[in-house]
Amino acid sequence: MSHSTISLNKAARLRGEMTVPGDKSISHRAVMFGSLAEGTTEITNFLQGADCLSTIDCFRKMGIEIENTPERILIRGRGLHGLSAPSSILDTGNSGTTTRLISGILAAQPFETTLTGDASIQKRPMRRIIEPLSMMGADIASVNGNDCAPLHIAGGKLHGIHYHSKIASAQVKSAILLAGLYADGTTGVTEPALSRNHTEIMLRCFGADVTSEGLTASVRPNPTLRGQKIVVPGDISSAAFFIAAALIVPGAELLIRDVGINPTRDGILRVAKAMGGDITCLHVRNDGEPTADLLVRHSALHGVTIEGGIIPTLIDELPVINIMAACAEGTTVIRNAEDLRAKESNRIDVMAEYLRAMGCDITPTPDGMIIAGGRPLHGTLIDPHMDHRIAMTFAIAALVAEGRTEIADGEIVNVSYPHFYEELARLTR
Repeated sequence: MSHSTISLNKAARLRGEMTVPGDKSISHRAVMFGSLAEGTTEITNFLQGADCLSTIDCFRKMGIEIENTPERILIRGRGLHGLSAPSSILDTGNSGTTTRLISGILAAQPFETTLTGDASIQKRPMRRIIEPLSMMGADIASVNGNDCAPLHIAGGKLHGIHYHSKIASAQVKSAILLAGLYADGTTGVTEPALSRNHTEIMLRCFGADVTSEGLTASVRPNPTLRGQKIVVPGDISSAAFFIAAALIVPGAELLIRDVGINPTRDGILRVAKAMGGDITCLHVRNDGEPTADLLVRHSALHGVTIEGGIIPTLIDELPVINIMAACAEGTTVIRNAEDLRAKESNRIDVMAEYLRAMGCDITPTPDGMIIAGGRPLHGTLIDPHMDHRIAMTFAIAALVAEGRTEIADGEIVNVSYPHFYEELARLTR
């Protein structure tokens, strides 16, 4: 990753049509489930970001043939029991999704693996998966004894459990359900609030016996998964930056095509509308995952309180929602979002530090932040702390800030959105 500084200025305009890259969560899962299926899986609109390429790399190391062209990904699956022992350590890069989900699969394999990632991954909490997988009989240990990666996993026989998760996390839920494919009985996960359900939807599409009832998802073991054709919808977490931009840049109007609007992910749309945002969903369609075209226009926003069950549906969008709040009249309060402290960076503290540097009235709290909106923002130098979403968030803030905003290590956005700055430049020309 090159350490270049990106310079941005206030936008005079923001107009046009665009598509965003394929959904990151769905791209990861398509590769994983395609690898465990029998026959060929074809994925189109796959996200060619560093995180999803880490997932491809891990499965190639376990003997899966994956052909990656710009048009499509072809995976020659080898069935649920077709993975082979990797000859080297599996490196998940910056990807929490890869690390946590693949752990559920590795827990059941008849071989040992070591799983590691970059400096950021080696700080992220893994006890949340180590605990339930160990309850299923997995032999999984943090190599450095700090409940973080690297993880050493010696696969073995697993038994079904019903796990009551303390946090609403799709990564935790998915790791357990994937391990459950190999267990000796039904495996269930009950969450405190519903996290994104891409795993349940896609596993069902591949032929697994997955049931979802309220806050509980369960899977029956040993299905035959069959290769599928998967069209990945546009990632709403990537669209969120442009949604926010169109709401706050005066005179803006933007049409974002083919965005996934899964109800476990669409919190950004609900919050934007609650703040007075003008967003229209056009051409809504449902091919397993609901998608729509989003027409977004500049709006006079006002403060809201964001808390409770909606938080898991917008956890990755909260940084850019902070920017909307900074541009809104009145106060926005965000609560129940303590998980922001355990992301690629401590997003609560980092957002507070740099929004304050831009002139915003923001107070961090243990589980969120309080933002008194309406104060003019001015450019500053941002260190995104190796966090792609922080870098993109402040690129959006730059569009309404006086003077120049500089983002150090701006290329970190390649993790999820390789052409982000080019797209921003095109729409603001």
